[in-house]
Amino acid sequence: MSTTPTPADQEFAGRTALITGGASGIGLALAHRLAAGGASVVVADYDEAGARKAVAELESAGAKAAAVAMDVTDPASVEAGVRFAVDTFGALHLAVNNAGIGGPSSPTGEYAVEDWNRVVATNLSGVFYSMRYELPAIVAAGGGAVVNMSSILGTNGFAGSPAYVAAKHGVVGLTKTAALEYAARDVRINAVGPGFIDTPLLRNTDSAARDHLVSLHPAGRLGTAEEVAELAAFLLSDRASFIHGSYHLVDGGYSAS
Repeated sequence: MSTTPTPADQEFAGRTALITGGASGIGLALAHRLAAGGASVVVADYDEAGARKAVAELESAGAKAAAVAMDVTDPASVEAGVRFAVDTFGALHLAVNNAGIGGPSSPTGEYAVEDWNRVVATNLSGVFYSMRYELPAIVAAGGGAVVNMSSILGTNGFAGSPAYVAAKHGVVGLTKTAALEYAARDVRINAVGPGFIDTPLLRNTDSAARDHLVSLHPAGRLGTAEEVAELAAFLLSDRASFIHGSYHLVDGGYSAS
């Protein structure tokens, strides 16, 4: 990939990006950010109607976009989604593995096995399945970049969330391993660790819980999906051409305290 920076409104021109969990929150913000940079965007989501709505928004802004239903816990569904991206736009160059769920809150010794399996299947196995099919496609396209969405809980513990924390730690390790394997094939793979972000999921929490989450961030507020998208876009761009296997926090100081 070229190491010469291009203007922000052209930096992804000629490239196709696949975003899992792209119908809302961080994923939707990323879809808009990459489309603004000239990418053709495939919005993949379990919520097919939501993905189609996101694509309508992107197309109304003049972007090239397509929606595909994808269940990241199902390897066959992921494989089909990646194939759809390649068939629709001719190649796959960029991927953001963003799909994830929170899971219930419970101490480790009381955590329901079915909840553990569901969270790990989505948040960790889903990232593996996605890269399993994305990486060969990106190599075939001549190279590109992947961002895996971890969390601040990929480096910190959080009482009551053993499955989520374990999965997000796993995403960081998986990212580093894949980065070592694919650096020589011109594919950069990095992870992003957002703090608590003001997304529809958190907007459903009660005010006391929300205030507690805000208090954990020295910046004194929750992050925005657009702030996370901007970091991910940088990592996907040629501006980050020498960044491989890194884990980047965007957390309002949460991990520094």
